[in-house]
Amino acid sequence: MSPPDPSMAQRVQAMDVSGIRKVFDLAREIHEPVNLSIGQPHFDVPDDAKDAAVAAMRAGANAYTQTQGGPELREALLDWLPEGRYAADQLLVTSGVSGGLTLAFLALLDAGHEVVTADPYFVSYKQLALLCGARPVFVDTYPDFQLDPDRLEAALTDRTRAIVLSSPANPTGAVYDEDVLRGVARVAERHGLLVISDEIYRDYVYDAPFRSIADLYPNTLVLGGFSKSHAMTGWRLGWAAGPREVIGAMTKLQQFTYVCAPSFVQVAGAYALAHPLPERINEYRRKRDRIYAGLREAGYEVTRPGGAFYIFPRVPWGTDMEFVEQAIANKLLVIPGSVFSEQHTHLRISYAASDETIDQGIEILARLARQGG
Repeated sequence: MSPPDPSMAQRVQAMDVSGIRKVFDLAREIHEPVNLSIGQPHFDVPDDAKDAAVAAMRAGANAYTQTQGGPELREALLDWLPEGRYAADQLLVTSGVSGGLTLAFLALLDAGHEVVTADPYFVSYKQLALLCGARPVFVDTYPDFQLDPDRLEAALTDRTRAIVLSSPANPTGAVYDEDVLRGVARVAERHGLLVISDEIYRDYVYDAPFRSIADLYPNTLVLGGFSKSHAMTGWRLGWAAGPREVIGAMTKLQQFTYVCAPSFVQVAGAYALAHPLPERINEYRRKRDRIYAGLREAGYEVTRPGGAFYIFPRVPWGTDMEFVEQAIANKLLVIPGSVFSEQHTHLRISYAASDETIDQGIEILARLARQGG
């Protein structure tokens, strides 16, 4: 935690600097590192989607849209989402899933409230809860990263306002099967809780069709976007769909924060929605298998991820930060697992990289494992 600054608001002092940024600071002087740290696709936005954005700009889509989103993308989303599930006032176009998470947490949480999620978790869940003066509560999912509904229920209190679910998950790549989702749905229903389902990696599921908890539990706020499916990380485009009172509160907040997602990007998003990239998903399935096999051969204790583009092995010696510092000394960039967890035992590797980079990373990791602490 950063030292307190009395000139800053308490909400900022409760938050910590991103551990990912700390790794980048350590690696600043490295020339041509082997980079397996980046949480974004290694391919560029498809040219036809870029063309759609440029055409929209040239056609005048450069002004504000409605806070709820422009008509092209909203109509496309309502057609793409399960038929009849959402009315127009249950959908909001957001500035990325991160923007949607921020709006949702601000809409739902006051000081003293609690939000429950799995550990490991995406970094924003903890920090956004703290921003709101709320308490993040974590359910241990080690070693296989599957969420146990009984453990989840044991973590609930009368202060719990929401359950945050991420499947496929960052940083573990875990995908919850239908039994887990049904168990979570039963727990949420018994306690009358909203589920926030972060589905930014929904396209990256390798061993079974994607399944959303919203298929099983209506009181779910679904967050999705285009940053991973079409590599639009810098375009900041996402969407939220769910209970109208939640969407209404998020829309009110967006009026005074993000205002709206970029207008020409929304037009390109409508185009992208109709043009998925299954060949990229097949490519990433092969990369998953490549790095999993390489880590196993090198002696790492590792769970095979079912989705996303991350793998979360246990460090073979030392703490996660000690190991990562040695990896950086060997020109390999990976992220200590404690950035995403209350434990200091694992590291996050992103295989959103070329096969050559993945192979270089495996070679360095194998060498580090042999060296020991």
